[in-house]
Amino acid sequence: MFQDKTLLITGGTGSFGHAVMQRFLKTDIKEIRIFSRDEKKQDDMRKLYQDDKLKFYIGDVRDVNSVRNAMYGVDYVFHAAALKQVPSCEFFPLEAVKTNVLGTDNVLTAAVEQHVKKVICLSTDKAAYPINAMGISKAMMEKVFVAKAKAVRPDQTLICGTRYGNVMASRGSVIPLFVEQIKRGEPLTVTDPFMTRFLMSLEDAVELVVFAFKNAHAGDIMVQKAPASTIGTLAQALIELFGV
Repeated sequence: MFQDKTLLITGGTGSFGHAVMQRFLKTDIKEIRIFSRDEKKQDDMRKLYQDDKLKFYIGDVRDVNSVRNAMYGVDYVFHAAALKQVPSCEFFPLEAVKTNVLGTDNVLTAAVEQHVKKVICLSTDKAAYPINAMGISKAMMEKVFVAKAKAVRPDQTLICGTRYGNVMASRGSVIPLFVEQIKRGEPLTVTDPFMTRFLMSLEDAVELVVFAFKNAHAGDIMVQKAPASTIGTLAQALIELFGV
């Protein structure tokens, strides 16, 4: 399926980018392009994997020209670049719009121009009935790619998306924070113990994207059923696992 194909991963140095890159590196794919802003993380990744299939592109989804530079000759795109930290987006909502909404439009514009076969956009459960700036920006991102999917022929560029829950132990998630607080003997910073979160492993998130890649139609948003837990239950489980 992937022989002689080129995959571009925006936000490719993040937790998801690493995981999906590892999944496809094992196939007969010709090239995987890692697109992100952080040269240090790219250099670390280059040294860690030392694989000729990996190519690295410095750029920002906010800059459509930098996206275009990485898009030439690409067959498939996994669009994972995003501002996802709830407090950061709350304090700087316009920055969330620039990356999550306008950045997504830039990626899709460049992909359509280059006749990319498929684009999978990664969204979040926070986009459903959003109550914060991050969720609102992701909801708008979904509107952008669904609208774009209707405006382009799917046999030219098929655009779809996935919506998943909290990826456990991913960078910036609450589990590593709680574990560190437990190890230091500090109280856990639980805002509301009855707040519910849908939990997925990083492997689940990758499998959902692969499923969407194989099965989604233009404009689809694929959602995987995921187990739910309250923050209080999650915190108690971590205390039992890591407490002394």
